[in-house]
Amino acid sequence: MRLLTVLFAVLFLVAGPAAARPAPDSFADLTAKLLPSVVNISSFQTLKAPPKGSLPTLPPDSPLNELFKNFLGPRGNQPRHATSLGSGFIIDPSGYIVTNNHVIENGEQISVVLSDDTTLPAKLVGRDIKTDLALLKVNPKKPLPATKFGDSDKAHIGDWVIAIGDPFGIGSTVTAGIVSARNRNINAGPYDDFIQTDAPINKGNSGGPLFNMDGEVIGINSQIFSPSGGSVGIGFAIPSNLARDVVQQLRQFGVARRGWIGARVQPVTDELAQAFNLPSRQGALVVDVTKAGPAAKAGLVNGDLITGFDGKPVADDRVLPRIVANTPIGKTVNVDVLRKGRKASYRLTVEKLADDSTPDKVVKAPPAPKPQSRVGQLGLALGPLDEAARGRYKIGPQVQGVVVTNVDPGTAAGDKNMRPGDVIVQVQGGAVKTPDDVSKAVDAAAKSGKPVALFLVSRGGDVVYVGLRLN
Repeated sequence: MRLLTVLFAVLFLVAGPAAARPAPDSFADLTAKLLPSVVNISSFQTLKAPPKGSLPTLPPDSPLNELFKNFLGPRGNQPRHATSLGSGFIIDPSGYIVTNNHVIENGEQISVVLSDDTTLPAKLVGRDIKTDLALLKVNPKKPLPATKFGDSDKAHIGDWVIAIGDPFGIGSTVTAGIVSARNRNINAGPYDDFIQTDAPINKGNSGGPLFNMDGEVIGINSQIFSPSGGSVGIGFAIPSNLARDVVQQLRQFGVARRGWIGARVQPVTDELAQAFNLPSRQGALVVDVTKAGPAAKAGLVNGDLITGFDGKPVADDRVLPRIVANTPIGKTVNVDVLRKGRKASYRLTVEKLADDSTPDKVVKAPPAPKPQSRVGQLGLALGPLDEAARGRYKIGPQVQGVVVTNVDPGTAAGDKNMRPGDVIVQVQGGAVKTPDDVSKAVDAAAKSGKPVALFLVSRGGDVVYVGLRLN
């Protein structure tokens, strides 16, 4: 054994650990190759003149006249023009260009400036608000230099990246940095999965590419965090694996066609894991299924924990909506579920998310109730859901249960953001109709040794599970 240990140590010293990719001496060669594929984008919009009479009429000698003149310009009652500047990159020599939706949104005329200063009018092929992506088309006289998408899943924290764009409209600019973080959720949309980078990104870089050291686009620069408006080393890029599918659909259909299963999910908190006897917080907890939707047809119910979808693991509630959205419409998949401690698998056929349908999005779980009656110790004051309560809290007739009339701050209910107007639909999986029903169910849970009371709560048409700790 000692001889083997010594031999292993010698081999380790000779071979060393797996070598990380060294920092390049220069980005010059790679930049020279990539610069021609990046473009500047201008979007022009006409702003309507203020309605006649909407501006105050002031005496000719009033000093406020000068203020309005400076603010609105010498022709304040005339239509004005606004210009939006951004970046983009060519993905096809025939002239297809990817950018951010917010760069061209509301644009009446879109122009693209190539690396050789050629200006071409661009046509909007399609755009997707949910991922902030847009696809443009120009008609060049000769094939354009194009770049290609890489595999963003292979990008690791610490990898070198370069960003190319046109910040502030000053011209093509190259910045370098590393991948600072992955899977960032910044509440920009329902499918957030940003790559964070410290490569300097400023206004005008929006829509430009984030390249890896193989010259592949692994992200589309989209957002920055900046108290000052300039780069502070925190930028966010849409990962290429998300963008590739959306762009392909924009090119084919003009819109993004997403999968939908008719299930709303929420994160698994520590309290909910205890209430449902879950082994961990991994997975997406089903809080509502759409009647006659794919999930309902397959047999999924509230309280199911989805742990896998179409052979892909579901780590949390944010992962599932992205997997579902990218699943081909009409595909039948396996959904792995944990229900009351037992594993099960269901067959489900993915349908198309309609524009007016509710996405399979995350329902933000209200942050867990505290210690009269046990309900009072949790911080809840309850009342019957009568006509007066419905009118006061604007609760529709389809909602049944017990209304929350007051919540004490600093209690378990207050800590979980429960609020007046919430309707308790179930306690411990059983329907409740009166405040006494709620009190009895909570008392029963406490007497049986449950550490958490499980509430199903309706708020504003949405339902969510809330776990309130009993001790």
